[in-house]
Order: sequence, then structure tokens, then C-alpha cells
Amino acid sequence: MKIVRKCILLTSLATVLLTFASSSQATTSTVSAGVLITKLRVAAEHNYGYQRDLFTLWVDANHDGCNTRKEVLLAEAIIRPRESGSCTLTGGKWRSAYDGQVFTNARGMDIDHMVPLEEAWASGAYRWSSSTRESYANDLGYARSLIAVSANSNRSKSASDPWLWMPTQRSYRCQYINDWVAIKYRWNLAVDPTEKADLLSKLHSCSGHTFVLRPAKASVHFGSGSTSGSGGTGIASGQSHNGIDPHYTSCKQAKAAGYGPYYRGRDAEYNWYRDGDSDGITCE
Repeated sequence: MKIVRKCILLTSLATVLLTFASSSQATTSTVSAGVLITKLRVAAEHNYGYQRDLFTLWVDANHDGCNTRKEVLLAEAIIRPRESGSCTLTGGKWRSAYDGQVFTNARGMDIDHMVPLEEAWASGAYRWSSSTRESYANDLGYARSLIAVSANSNRSKSASDPWLWMPTQRSYRCQYINDWVAIKYRWNLAVDPTEKADLLSKLHSCSGHTFVLRPAKASVHFGSGSTSGSGGTGIASGQSHNGIDPHYTSCKQAKAAGYGPYYRGRDAEYNWYRDGDSDGITCE
């Protein structure tokens, strides 16, 4: 009887451990960046109306006294700093992935948005609500969205995409491309044709190093707080609803405001305009 019970207990324990292992794999699964890039929208950039203060930075979302900047510093420290008072950090050690520099003073570091705020704006955030832009600017829900790097490297990067800027630390470059694609996928941000071609080329050169933590889709809301192509508040003409672009009387007007192109079978806006060459794309 004891032997039977022991076997039952061991079998139950093995089942629990197997279930736990499967659960852990599910929450830390990886996906190929090459697969994710096929799921990204391709669209021209919306290069109008960006202002940095349209994204609210460094909030204390969980009200624990540490704002987003300090949460990232704590998460990425090689040697964890001491916390005191209202999340005052002293000591600690960090390595900047962009250039390999090591810091023992957090003041030498910036918190970089993997996909810069201005790039996010041009890729779709211009249509978001102000609360969604705040969520993006403080995204702690995906470990690759924000990164602590040297101030010099962050300012060198500025708002550039990988076509124009890459980390000087060559061993980090494939990870950088993977993360860029993952964040665009997470937030349903578009890539322009040149950007997509460049990303595919870089992923090809990375060979077997193209896997990234599978990103959960972020919650994105449109409307209130979004701005028009002219840079002012509100919609220039037409009316925006349910995340759909304003309805203009012609493609010429839509394009002048920074909207389009629209694809047959994918974009509701496609049916509003004439597809003169019947190629499945309007307002190109």
C-alpha cells in the first residue's frame, strides 16, 4: 500500500512540475522577428504635428513611489542600487547595451524608447488617444520597450530608425532589430516601405539570431486627444470615429492631411475613394 501511495504521489508531483514547466514556457515563449514583421502594416509615415509633450513621461503607474524611469533602472541594474525615501536611488551599476559603457551613477543614463516617440507618432500614434500615448511612453508591460542606455548613445540615436542609426556595440545589433520589430508589432505601428526592406535585410544578416520574447498586443484607443496633420488639436476636416481616419471628399485632401494609403479588404477607408488603377490601393 505504501509503495502504491508513493507512486501516486510521485506521479502527481511529476504532473504538477510538467504543468508548471509548460506554463512557464508559455509565458516566456519566443517568436521569430521575421514572422512578426510580416504582420506589420506598411504605410507612409505621418510626418506632421509631433510634439514630445503629447506623450506624458515617467508616471508612477502602480503608486509605489518609483516612476517609470526608476523602475527601468531597478530592473536593468547589474548591481541593484539602494532605495530610500521616495525611491531615491544610490549606488548600483549598469551597462549600456548600445555602446557597452558601464555606469555606477544613474545620472549618466537615459531611458530610451526602443521605438522613439517621434517614430511612434509617425507610425500611427498620431491617431491615438492621449491615454494610449501615455501608456506607450511608460510601457513596463513588455521588457524590451524601454531600455537604460548611456545619455550619449540615446542622443546620438535621437528619433532615427534602424535604417539611419544602429548601436555601436555590434554584438547587440541583432537584438536591437528584433526588439524594434517586436515593439512595432505590440503597438500595431506601421513600417514604411524603405524601413521594412531595411529591417528584412538586417534580419537576414542576423541568420539564426532573430528570436524575441513574444509580445502581447497592447491596448490601443483612438480619438480623444489625437491631433490633425496640421499640428493643431482636433480633426482638420471630416470626422474621426472608431479609430478610422476622417472621411475627406477626395484622396487629394486626405493625403494633404497626412492620411492613406488604404488597402482593399483591410482598410474601411478604401471604399470611400476611387481606385483609379484598380491595384487595390487608394490614396497612394
